[in-house]
Amino acid sequence: MDSDPADIKSLAISATDLVAAIEAAADGSETVLRVTPPFSGRMRARLHVVQPDDDDEPILIEPGSLLATDAPSYPTPDDTADELRDADDETYSVERHRTYHEQRLAEWRESLPDHVVDSTTLTDTEHDVTVSLLGP
Repeated sequence: MDSDPADIKSLAISATDLVAAIEAAADGSETVLRVTPPFSGRMRARLHVVQPDDDDEPILIEPGSLLATDAPSYPTPDDTADELRDADDETYSVERHRTYHEQRLAEWRESLPDHVVDSTTLTDTEHDVTVSLLGP
């Protein structure tokens, strides 16, 4: 193994970690996927919340950079309330909104892994790496 990030050729990322990072970032948290040294050809990127005292050695990957442009956006409570109010066959209520929002979040979480890119450019190395998604 080497400590040169340019040696990374592919990243393995848990679908669960990616969805969690996208969701946390949508809620305002500075959540990324992190690759730590020593670096090798195939690396695992893991969920990480950026802290002020983080060192400079890891590579931090913005979760949005791993999604294709056609990826569905995070369904906010305001979005789902508007969808429910606009539906002709539904009557809005707080309980109905809660149930509908949970349903839309579950659908979003399930669909997001279908929109992962095949490769991405690591900002620290400026070279492309392939992306492999782990899990369902």
